[in-house]
Amino acid sequence: MTEAVEYDVVVLGGGPAGENIVDRTRAAGLSTALVESELVGGECSYWACVPSKALLRPVLARAEARRVPGLSAAVQGPLDTAAVLAHRNHWVGDWKDQGQIDWIDSTGADVYRGHGRLYGVRKVAVTSPEGEHHVLSARHAVVVATGTRAVVPDLPGMAQARPWTSREATSAQQAPGRLLIVGGSVVGCEMATAWQSLGSQVTLLARDAGLLPRMEPFAGELVADALRAAGAVVRTEVAVESVVRDGPTGPVTVVLKGGERLEGDELLMATGRAPRTDDIGLDTIGLPAGKWIEVDESCRVPGHDWLYAVGDVNHRALLTHQGKYQARIAGAAIVARAEGGTADTGPWGAHAATADTRAVPQAVFTDPEAAAVGLTLAEAERAGHRVRAVDYDLSKVSGAGLYADGYRGRARMVVDLDREVLLGATVVGPGAAELVHAATVAVVGEVPIARLWHAVPAFPTISELWLRLLEAYRG
Repeated sequence: MTEAVEYDVVVLGGGPAGENIVDRTRAAGLSTALVESELVGGECSYWACVPSKALLRPVLARAEARRVPGLSAAVQGPLDTAAVLAHRNHWVGDWKDQGQIDWIDSTGADVYRGHGRLYGVRKVAVTSPEGEHHVLSARHAVVVATGTRAVVPDLPGMAQARPWTSREATSAQQAPGRLLIVGGSVVGCEMATAWQSLGSQVTLLARDAGLLPRMEPFAGELVADALRAAGAVVRTEVAVESVVRDGPTGPVTVVLKGGERLEGDELLMATGRAPRTDDIGLDTIGLPAGKWIEVDESCRVPGHDWLYAVGDVNHRALLTHQGKYQARIAGAAIVARAEGGTADTGPWGAHAATADTRAVPQAVFTDPEAAAVGLTLAEAERAGHRVRAVDYDLSKVSGAGLYADGYRGRARMVVDLDREVLLGATVVGPGAAELVHAATVAVVGEVPIARLWHAVPAFPTISELWLRLLEAYRG
């Protein structure tokens, strides 16, 4: 190894969380190095949030336009799949990260390309693609922001079948004729929505009783109904036992429990995520490799006052916006401690991540969109809260009818009856993703129901649903 190069902060992983650490520490004048083994910008920029939204936006825009009188007749034809894919390619920079590198350079941070591993206390060893070796030493903090990877179950024939993961599903350059999707959570539902509309015949297979199992049950029901109406096959409570690929480029067959066989041209396994911690040197500091990294509320690793973990890798909330939030918290804590203070000092007060455990917003860009924040009814009851769920049919909101003919959707708020504040809310319907932040503010701020009466929604918007929910709560 070469002689160590010293920085105030070394960041291992250049996705959104890592980039936000760089932003915060450099703004405070701390010297910072960023280590990235693939593309600076990470999973979200190239294989997840950005490309999936680029694929889905034309799908949702066409679906909504088809429900608008005077416009519907003009948008009955198929999508221009080639144009959609080209637009997606543009948004991911054709999988080149020069734009992100330029931004890092503008902050004054240094980028090291290559595989980084912890090399004992406050040190990171980097091996570049060309075989060069560097050792980076951190005066104040090393931050692990290596994210997650897709999990593919070890079923008979799976390795030989060469299934898609979310990466292939968001970067494919043509629509497969028949796409089998295993997994009924966010990735499975969004990719089913996208590729069914881009020319594939989609069959979605879910292990659970419904889709989107971490949301209110009605969210998965409405999404499943819409997928079926679009021509997709949706099956729940099914299990895949083995997979067979016919030759290098032939069709793929999944064998279900009970022996039924389903054939497709490609197979997407949307079956979960695992932390990318198996080869980053955790063992050199006494932590288990391949596991999620436990952190405190400032995202510091207990027992290691110099080590932080932000984003998916700490398993608090596997969402890009929550990883960026954690990075802002951790960055502020690192700066405060580097200046001789504590995580309780600084211009923003206490540097503690709390929104990633009790008020996590999420948007699923299916048709209809599904958005939620906080606890579902079942989660609130399991946590021991005395609660009441209030539901409302979104089609009865004036703004919904003006938004689109035949608007179909549903909303629910979960109220803590002892404190009369919102613990959670779910909205499903066209445009629902833009409604969730209002609910997030109410949940995070613990705004009393009595005060929410005075948050008057503009007429005629779909946001009027909050008035209708409050009326239903009052009875």
